[in-house]
Amino acid sequence: MPSPAASESKVGDRDRGQATVELALATPVLCLLLLGVVQLAIVVRDQLAVIEAARVGARAAAVAADPSAAAAGVTAIEGASVSTSADGRFVTVTVTAMSPTDVPLIGALLPDVEVTGRATMLLEPP
Repeated sequence: MPSPAASESKVGDRDRGQATVELALATPVLCLLLLGVVQLAIVVRDQLAVIEAARVGARAAAVAADPSAAAAGVTAIEGASVSTSADGRFVTVTVTAMSPTDVPLIGALLPDVEVTGRATMLLEPP
């Protein structure tokens, strides 16, 4: 009759390396998840920058004699398009830009994202 210690050691030998195999299988998934979070953070950063550019442009247009010219010169975002509309009381500035998805592995899976910011302010007398 085999001893209980002998049967336990055979079971332990079969499970040897299981954690290593599980880690090897899970690591690529975790890396893709981490890269996806990084790409999301970049798009959110670009969205916040576009919203801030629209706010600054609307403020400049609200206090300027020529609202459309003032708003167009404010944004420092490369490749952004700025549109201004004034209706006599309010000025609205819309800034649109492309946020590239160029994080390795994730950028190939996702298209570039268009981010848009809009701000409206009351026109002030010049």
